Formats: sequence, C-alpha cells, structure tokens
Amino acid sequence: MLPVAAEWASWIILGATGLLFIRLVLGPGTADRAVALEMLSVLVIAFAALRTLITGLDAYLDVAISLALTSFLATVAPSRYIARRTGGKR
Repeated sequence: MLPVAAEWASWIILGATGLLFIRLVLGPGTADRAVALEMLSVLVIAFAALRTLITGLDAYLDVAISLALTSFLATVAPSRYIARRTGGKR
C-alpha cells in the first residue's frame, strides 16, 4: 500500500510544482515570486523524500537534506532584497 500511496503523492507533488512554476513566472510581485520559490524548494524536498521511499536509494535522501539546508539561503536573499527595496516599510 505504501508504494502506491507514495506514487500518487509523487504525481500530486509534480502537479503542484507545475502550478508553482506558473506562479513563479506570472507572479504579480516580487514577494509572490519569493514565496513561490520557497514553496518550490519544499515540494522538491518532499519529492526527493518520496523517491527514497519508493526506490530505497539513500542518494535521494541526501539530495533532500542538502537542498533543505541550502534553501534557507534562497529564502533569505529575496527577503533582504525586498526589505531593502521597500526601505523596511510594511
């Protein structure tokens, strides 16, 4: 049952990734694009973890862990850019 559920979840994550790419390209503002980029990294991490469950290869889990550690910087950089551009105003 677990492989079937993981396979379905993989397809759902791939569909959500496609929708996020649309938001990333068409996002009306920089903040929307930054949030879409962060969510995209979360979905890629989840997809890699599911691939670990399905295939049993630990390499996918290594990719997920390293991406989780580096995606923090992908969140901080656009946030600092937006804060500098707006002058810290909300």
